[in-house]
Amino acid sequence: MSPEVISMREPDEPTTSERILLSSGRYVLFGPFRVDQQRQEVTRNGSRLKLQGKVYQVLMALLEKPGEVVTREELRSRLWPADTHVNYDANVNTTVNKLRQALGDSSDKPLYIETIPRKGYCILVQPEVSDKLPRSHFAQHESASDSTQESSGNSRSLTLSKADLWVVLGVIGLILAGMLLGAGITRLWISHAASSVQHPLMMIFSRASATSFF
Repeated sequence: MSPEVISMREPDEPTTSERILLSSGRYVLFGPFRVDQQRQEVTRNGSRLKLQGKVYQVLMALLEKPGEVVTREELRSRLWPADTHVNYDANVNTTVNKLRQALGDSSDKPLYIETIPRKGYCILVQPEVSDKLPRSHFAQHESASDSTQESSGNSRSLTLSKADLWVVLGVIGLILAGMLLGAGITRLWISHAASSVQHPLMMIFSRASATSFF
């Protein structure tokens, strides 16, 4: 009877071929993000993110194993040499939180990085590796840029329209105030002139009546 061979590997443990080989291309794309491994830069819709060295290393460690748990021990050994005396747990937490903040992610409702309690972290998206930046990615960036410019142009035109409206209303108000002031001055002048003419006439009529009486 031949001895039974038992595999010691976990059933859900992925093989090396199933993992992402980041060295197969220069660019790593996931969601709206693009990683340029040659320059060690991360951009979001064309805007560069400011990632410190260790934060960038954590991101790359997670991208190498999408859907898998990257243990805290793996991150520790990747970020700090064995003879480094630091508070590893606190520093790992701080570095992952900085990465989440840069990606616009949160631990409560993760979009990219999920915390696996008492184990480590897992990236939730499937990255794509390419030696050349795909044309579709350029198109998405251009359309996003165009839409942003168009919206900003519309907002500026709307602002200018409101400003022009206030100018026109101010001019109309000044015109109406001038007309009312002119009408009041005209009425005052007419009443004053009428009273000035009426007074001499009354004097003449009074003198004529007195002469006829005598």
